Amino acid sequence: MTITLNGAALQTGAATLADLLYEAGFGPKVATARNGAFVPAGLRASTPIAEGDRIEVLAPMQGG
Repeated sequence: MTITLNGAALQTGAATLADLLYEAGFGPKVATARNGAFVPAGLRASTPIAEGDRIEVLAPMQGG
């Protein structure tokens, strides 16, 4: 299926948000949203993704 990950089209076979994060190489310390709605880390494994979904993944930045 085709989804949008951080603004770019992506082909994926992932069934859940957790699967997608693993497939895309993201670690556990990220914030996620599906179609504009925040998805807490504890719900990623049970959050299905579907054709056309818009997924945003934000990693914390260090600095000052």
